[in-house]
Amino acid sequence: MSSPFTLHAQSSRCAARAGEVRTLHGVIQTPVFMPVGTQATVKGVTPENLLEIGAQIILGNTYHLFLRPGHELIRQLGGLHKFMNWHKPILTDSGGFQIYSLKELARITEAGATFKSHLDGSSHFLSPEDAVAVQEALGSDIMMCLDTCIPYPATWQEAETATALTARWAARCRAAQQETGQLLFGIVQGGMYPDLRARSVQDMVSIGFDGYALGGLSVGEPTEVMYDMTARTAALLPADFPKYVMGVGTPEDLVECVFRGIDMFDCVMPTRNARNGMLFTSQGRLVIKNACHYNDPRPADENCDCYTCRNYSRAYLRHLYMAKEIMASQLNTIHNLHYFVNLMAEMRQAIKEDRFEIFRKEFYAMREQQIPPN
Repeated sequence: MSSPFTLHAQSSRCAARAGEVRTLHGVIQTPVFMPVGTQATVKGVTPENLLEIGAQIILGNTYHLFLRPGHELIRQLGGLHKFMNWHKPILTDSGGFQIYSLKELARITEAGATFKSHLDGSSHFLSPEDAVAVQEALGSDIMMCLDTCIPYPATWQEAETATALTARWAARCRAAQQETGQLLFGIVQGGMYPDLRARSVQDMVSIGFDGYALGGLSVGEPTEVMYDMTARTAALLPADFPKYVMGVGTPEDLVECVFRGIDMFDCVMPTRNARNGMLFTSQGRLVIKNACHYNDPRPADENCDCYTCRNYSRAYLRHLYMAKEIMASQLNTIHNLHYFVNLMAEMRQAIKEDRFEIFRKEFYAMREQQIPPN
């Protein structure tokens, strides 16, 4: 099958690569970070803010939009892009991770997932076919297969059972897909077991998808295990298709996973941490509530040209946060998302100039951190 991915540059010293993914609502330059807009909004910012930041694609969530306001309402109102006034690409998660995270409210069977709403306790059922149909109604550019996320730790047998179910569900998702032009990505599971990851890759590739995601990472495992599993799995995936690590992560995680060949990322960290007063900077993390920022006239990051850093001091950002002003969340979120989006742009440029390993060393030197082992 044809791939929506085109490779533009490959590092000569590591697996880092730059390319593009073609979608119905535009081309995405990779590697790329996708701000999370779970409920048809990226918390704390407007679509106009996102455009100024340089976001190329955002992520919505099937589980949450299925429950509220409902995919049929969104379809009636012109689809998710029109509903939220975002006219660039959107990826929708299938809801598998949310069902996993609310497992005390859910029951997984061969047929699908039966779960109680975290909003009102009402009962619902989502099959692989339903997950695709909901995402088709939403009109997202990239849809994800329904999968069964594996906790950490898990026994080999538990991981094998869940991985096999994910493969069967993936085949049903592919069979249910309509000819809408939307892309469908398969999700590789396998827990922290290399043999199961390899088997899952083989299953997904044999079904054939428009891209491949690594699920079940950043679920509590040690960082070095996550990096190892990412490297092993990415190396097995077909080179001419996009590779996506779901729910990852910190700036360090992004650099390390790009180093290991990953193209796409999403994480709530920049927006959630912004609301909690933690800012990402080129020197590392900055906690804005700390008393040392009380009268500091400097911007959050003197190497940053985002709207927040161009116009406001650390002293003002601290004041807003301590006063519990809504604007604190907005300004902090603008900065954090700009930092993540700009970090990806810097990595793309470094790959194109074949100096990614130099970039990686400089990234850690600015933080006075040691580079993780390859």
